[in-house]
Amino acid sequence: MVEEKMNGTAGGEEAVIKADPLKEGDSIRISSEVIAVIAGIVSGDIPGIAGMSGGVVGGIAEKLGRRDLTKGIKVRINEERVSIDLNVIVDYGVSIVDATGKLKKEVRNNVEKSTGLKVEAININVLGIEIPKEEVEGKAEEKKEE
Repeated sequence: MVEEKMNGTAGGEEAVIKADPLKEGDSIRISSEVIAVIAGIVSGDIPGIAGMSGGVVGGIAEKLGRRDLTKGIKVRINEERVSIDLNVIVDYGVSIVDATGKLKKEVRNNVEKSTGLKVEAININVLGIEIPKEEVEGKAEEKKEE
């Protein structure tokens, strides 16, 4: 049973789960960042999802060699329910509806299975398309020939 939402300092929101309602002092705290990491790991395994979009700051961190699994992911915890916003980049040529539908399903399943929390909503924002390098180079060559 989830008891309450708390605002942590570094990790943002937390879900507090009473592992055993009969034992007064026992609880488990799950940070929103943990939920974001689960969603980030899952997103890397979905065909058609090229990556997450975290804006300028995320891009700078990646260029410096730090991979952030929570990039482009926002988690809100409200008592027993979790809402997740995902900002994604899809591969060129894939069905956006199919790829994001699979992403939603897998994120929901993994978060609920790992945490025991109910995922109320998953909102996916497609912010870009990853075009293969060969495709870009081919178009540039065609323009030169014209």
